[in-house]
Amino acid sequence: MQHRIAEIQRNTKETQIRVRVDLDGSGAAKLATGIGFFDHMLDQVARHGLIDLEIDAKGDLHIDGHHTVEDVGITLGQAVAQAVGDKAGLTRYGHAYVPLDEALSRVVVDFSGRPGLHMHVPFKAGMIGGFDSQLAFEFFQGFANHALVTLHIDNLKGDNAHHQCETVFKAFARALRMALSPDPRAAGVIPSTKGSL
Repeated sequence: MQHRIAEIQRNTKETQIRVRVDLDGSGAAKLATGIGFFDHMLDQVARHGLIDLEIDAKGDLHIDGHHTVEDVGITLGQAVAQAVGDKAGLTRYGHAYVPLDEALSRVVVDFSGRPGLHMHVPFKAGMIGGFDSQLAFEFFQGFANHALVTLHIDNLKGDNAHHQCETVFKAFARALRMALSPDPRAAGVIPSTKGSL
């Protein structure tokens, strides 16, 4: 099987970002966003999604992390969309529940071609290290809009914001891994009654 690989560069007055993905990788990651906790979360996406992921981001962190986190989501979404291609033979749907101590999150994804984010995560703290917990929404919004996926994210339990966020990113990774897996029973077939996604 040929690896599904894409590289995207996105440059604005606020951020300069390069993302490279191999959707059929082993979970290797090379990450530099300037936000330590965000790198930790992106590492979860690579490792638990079995996606080789390189992200180099330079942003206006002297203001805050908003533009960097959002634009990484956008660029990663664009790279995944490009690597997926026409979605022939794709499983298409993925879901995962992931616990971490007291926290439990569920993520469901559909590579539908119709972007949408429905996210309910009542974070117990505003900041996690140097990461504003509100920016998790901005990352997933950027990803959903540009990967053209429908994404449902729910934190079902959790008292520690670090645990809440980590379960969300791990569940996201596992859901991606399932959805992106080739379906051997549908090789070459677009997984839609419409014939296109």
